[in-house]
Amino acid sequence: MSTLKTNNVQVGQSVTATNNFTIYQPSSPDGTVRIGVGNSGATTADVASMSSSGNFSFNSGYGSIATAYACRAWVNFNGTGTVAIRASANVSSITDNGTGDYTVNFTTAMPDANYSITAKSDSTNTNAPQGVLINYSTVSNNRVAPTTSAFRLAGMVLATGAAFDNQQINVSVFR
Repeated sequence: MSTLKTNNVQVGQSVTATNNFTIYQPSSPDGTVRIGVGNSGATTADVASMSSSGNFSFNSGYGSIATAYACRAWVNFNGTGTVAIRASANVSSITDNGTGDYTVNFTTAMPDANYSITAKSDSTNTNAPQGVLINYSTVSNNRVAPTTSAFRLAGMVLATGAAFDNQQINVSVFR
């Protein structure tokens, strides 16, 4: 096996084109590989980078390169009758704990329990809006701490606080 050692690789056929991609390491190496648009050297405008610690950064039209934080898990599920996942990523199953009380189980555990959860339910009753409480159990009427492998959701009728099975619940998890 041979190894190619170089400071930059230009992808594009024109020597003067400004739309070539260049994969390079800065002149003062900092353990980061950068991807730029333009010709090799000073005319390259950075659009993405990968640090030695594995952080991927990119410019998504905001004017500067920043670390990307990907969605670690998401699920769209039916919470009525037999609970069923419609579509998901990194969610192995949904446990039905009782009326309006669900546990979302991860396929691959989170590194810790300090993740962020966003959840939304589609209301089926215009006279009694429903919502989703995160890290709450309607069975015990208490907060339930998230773990690295799962967290609880509670479907509630917002006006009365009564538990409610929601027809569609959408959840995303970031860490």
